[in-house]
Amino acid sequence: MTEYYFRTEKLTVGYNGAPLIEDIEIGLKKGEILTLIGPNGAGKSTVLKSIAGQLALLGGTVFLDGRSLTDMSRNELPKRMAIVLTERLRAERMSCGEVVATGRYPYTGRFGVLTEKDRLAVEEAMKLVQVDMIRDRDFTRISDGQRQRVLLARAICQEPEIVILDEPTSYLDIRYKLEFLSLLQEMCRKKKLTVVMSLHELDLAARISDRILCLRGRYAERFGTPEEIFAPGYLSGLFSVTAGSFDEANGNTELPAARGEPAVFVIAGGGCGRAVYRMLQRQGMPFAAGILYRNDLDYPSAKALAAKVVEARAFEPVPAGLCEEAKKLVDRCGRIICCRETFGTFEQANRELLDYARRSGKEIEMRVSGSGPAT
Repeated sequence: MTEYYFRTEKLTVGYNGAPLIEDIEIGLKKGEILTLIGPNGAGKSTVLKSIAGQLALLGGTVFLDGRSLTDMSRNELPKRMAIVLTERLRAERMSCGEVVATGRYPYTGRFGVLTEKDRLAVEEAMKLVQVDMIRDRDFTRISDGQRQRVLLARAICQEPEIVILDEPTSYLDIRYKLEFLSLLQEMCRKKKLTVVMSLHELDLAARISDRILCLRGRYAERFGTPEEIFAPGYLSGLFSVTAGSFDEANGNTELPAARGEPAVFVIAGGGCGRAVYRMLQRQGMPFAAGILYRNDLDYPSAKALAAKVVEARAFEPVPAGLCEEAKKLVDRCGRIICCRETFGTFEQANRELLDYARRSGKEIEMRVSGSGPAT
């Protein structure tokens, strides 16, 4: 049997004695990242608070390094587990440095007097998450993103073995999301920190997680690796997606396609067509796309947004019959948008399609990446 550093056994969580989720069974090796995903209200925060001891367990046990958390003293547990939840920290008249320093209280004793070792831990943590330059700023007067990083620094200077994070990227822009998660990943690799967190961003969850727990209903639906969880069609069902689409294979999310007969034919490929597909969707304009290989970067968006996609099997010549199908669609469309300035060796069918549109007298709009429309 695999020796898990962190695991739960028949964990049941809820409020006021009423179970919300029952029999949660998860296991993590030291240094792994577990991400909880699921619809709003599925119980992600409840599970995290229960693991952290902020909610009483209704059943089951949480083990850390083979020991039940209930067997650990009030002094021991804070040295091994740090918690960053979504509730606002009350820190009136405290500087950022003072907030981070509260992470050392498990070590400072009842009077909270920092030693030189404690001050060094605070300084190193603030430098690590790049908030040392705001150490003297009022914690209540910094941005949400800065606040989240300060709270992470507080958790780090606690020198825990496991950290619990509830939606840690919620207030961060894309730059700080990536920096934040990169930092977590680096700490897991170098310091063997174990992380249990919730995320709304499925694409980020797929990239950073070693294990994913899916929550919906009375029982946890799935627990496994990202490759196991991001199976075709599963997450759309987990989140009850009824408008638009989510492609588990590549994290591609699109709004609903415009309905009707295609009025525009888009010639693209290699990822250059996605912006045009989305522009046409915003305009409510049904369109056709092709000829696209099924492994093309444009294919997932085209499949989700186009009224018709002329698609070819990857790594094989485009059949003559498929070219004729595309030409018939060109005949039916009043306008052609071409996103390609040049065509590669395996794109000669699209070059032929563009030449056919020109010979047919079609209105052709060139939308090469980085340039505006031109005819």
